[in-house]
Amino acid sequence: MANKEQNLGTGRRKTSVARVRIIPGEKGIIINNKEMHEYFGGREILSTIVEQPLVLTETLGKFGVRVNVYGGGNSGQAGAIRHGIARALLENDESYKKALREAGFLTRDSRMVERKKYGRKKARRSPQFSKR
Repeated sequence: MANKEQNLGTGRRKTSVARVRIIPGEKGIIINNKEMHEYFGGREILSTIVEQPLVLTETLGKFGVRVNVYGGGNSGQAGAIRHGIARALLENDESYKKALREAGFLTRDSRMVERKKYGRKKARRSPQFSKR
């Protein structure tokens, strides 16, 4: 059931959207035409988050990953890339579904920034109360 051509996956997290292609036989993770460690500026935790689905399915050296990501910040982008890689792996081989589902990599994290309300300083912060 495994394809010899590239597989696509779209991942989302907060306001970030990542379009991911996994290519069998290649190596490395390229994000917006930069190496992963160069793109995240040496923050190892973000690189670890991106690699989690590949490590879980033991396919870290078997696929080359090409990513186009936009929106949000570094953390949101790393989560979006992880979601996209998991979806692309699932498209490549259905046998990964159980492991990826249990690890929570196929579930879209729906937490978003709460909007600011009128009469408030921020989403929940009220103006300071004074009795007199």
